[in-house]
Amino acid sequence: MAERAHSVHSSHHRKSVAHEPVTSVLKAGEVVYDPENPDHEWNADEEVLAALGYKPEFKREFNLWTTFCVSFAVLGLLPSFASTLYYGMGYAGTAGMTWGWLVAMIGIQAVAASMAELCSSMPTSGGLYYASAVLAPKGWGPFAAWITGWSNWLGQITGAPSVNYGTASMILAAGSISNPSYVPQNYHVYLLTVLIMLIHGCMASLPTRTLARINSAGSTFNMIALVVVIILIPAGTNRTDQDLPRFTSSSEVWGTIYPGTDYPSGVSVLMSFIGVIWTMSGYDSPFHLAEECSNANIAAPRAIFLTSAVGGLFGWFLQLVVAYTVVDITAALESDLGQPFAAYLTQVLPYRMVMAVLSLTIIAGFAMGQGCTLAASRVTFAYARDDCFPLSNIWKKVNPLTRTPVNAVWFNTTIGCLILLLIFGGSLAAGALFSIGAIAAFVAFTTPVFIRVAFVGGNFRPGPWNLGKFSVPIGIVASCFTALMVPILCLPAVTGSDLDTASMNWTVLVYGGPMFAICIWWIVSARKWFKGPKVNVQHLMLGRDVEGEYTIDGQEVSESSGSDGGSAGVVSGKAAEAASNGAVGAGSEAKGLDL
Repeated sequence: MAERAHSVHSSHHRKSVAHEPVTSVLKAGEVVYDPENPDHEWNADEEVLAALGYKPEFKREFNLWTTFCVSFAVLGLLPSFASTLYYGMGYAGTAGMTWGWLVAMIGIQAVAASMAELCSSMPTSGGLYYASAVLAPKGWGPFAAWITGWSNWLGQITGAPSVNYGTASMILAAGSISNPSYVPQNYHVYLLTVLIMLIHGCMASLPTRTLARINSAGSTFNMIALVVVIILIPAGTNRTDQDLPRFTSSSEVWGTIYPGTDYPSGVSVLMSFIGVIWTMSGYDSPFHLAEECSNANIAAPRAIFLTSAVGGLFGWFLQLVVAYTVVDITAALESDLGQPFAAYLTQVLPYRMVMAVLSLTIIAGFAMGQGCTLAASRVTFAYARDDCFPLSNIWKKVNPLTRTPVNAVWFNTTIGCLILLLIFGGSLAAGALFSIGAIAAFVAFTTPVFIRVAFVGGNFRPGPWNLGKFSVPIGIVASCFTALMVPILCLPAVTGSDLDTASMNWTVLVYGGPMFAICIWWIVSARKWFKGPKVNVQHLMLGRDVEGEYTIDGQEVSESSGSDGGSAGVVSGKAAEAASNGAVGAGSEAKGLDL
């Protein structure tokens, strides 16, 4: 049998994956080949992707900078901060904005670092979903992938709608400032948000090279606008004209906790973390763009880590600026403008500066929404490729002209427009978009990290970007942070007799309801047919569920099994040996943190 397998492929060009720094589905020493182009020289990125079980389908036209740009655009510090000021300042006041942000960033950076390590080991568009399947204990991989994938998708699918909702609200608030007689209505916000969604859908359908340039420009503008606003507000504040000191005293800023909830001060500060978590939930984008990035197992994790670190630092600077200049928190939260950030600006800046800052924020928000649309489409494509959705054969198609998943873009856009109907339920119902995104994202971010810490241990095969001996401790911090924040972000701001449908935190229903239905779907049906990532080259998935020698997907290696529609193929060693190693295998020794 071994001689026959060797003779079948001896004429083909082979490339060993033994030294590729990835958590390969192939056993060290196996080879990859292209049956339709046996003389094709595999570059490092193609070989890594083939080792993960996928054939290359995208052009690799993203690099470290452009990938970071997409991620930073999705992060969108300025518009994110403006959209979530109601929670960050409204729940705990300036104390939550200053030292509260720093405390939250410890947990957030731990999550980002652990995710970056996984990305270096498994740089594929499936991202967290793929990692959960690979790392989970035997028999639990499909369920881990199922939960991670759906939670991540819920976070991604609410990203663009929530960002664009914030952008639309700021546009209409600017209109109210210019014309005080105009009061925005819910249907105004909805229609404007849908218009922005449609524009972003068109933009996200463009070719990869064009998308990279658009996001580079958008991210650059985001950075410039952020720095300008951080400088402009303290330099241009008119607090002294109101017989106030130019800046509030540090003792008041750092020591005063605004009574924005019915809970003790410590819980209020934790509840204010929703603004930080939602703002900082876009750094997973490089993971989903890994198949379109060159040198992906180094560039993509670097982009993840740097996005979180740079975003956290500059976000804190922006928090300090607002905390030291805000005049009346209650007035900002309850303003008729319907947008606390716009109301805050009118307290501390003259009219022209208010409009200038709002304009910068709106443009940055538009760029952020486009980045969210792009990242979400790649997630939908990756899951459709594994047949997770009804009609997946439609959503997983790559447009032959643009080489981008156009169908996935418009599938997401349609779902997003339906989700935005929450706007008609009032501000708190619409606010569930933000808390859903925060919880869904961090549950997905941390699930494979927890599995890696709790079940894989020293068998994890790290990529070239890794945390070395700090990997497990950082993973524990990340897991504990998410476990603490999930219930906290579901708490309503009021309790007792004051709690009614208008003041209810709808996150439990809007996130918990779909996730409960997804679990029921698993028990009733999906467990029978969903087997985890459905990779599109023949391989030994996780080295499991295979019997005998030289078998691929339960079939004997032969001429007919060597090709899958022109995809890359593999030749395996003994399945029993592969199964003993599993996907996490005996990996290379950790090389330490490489930034």
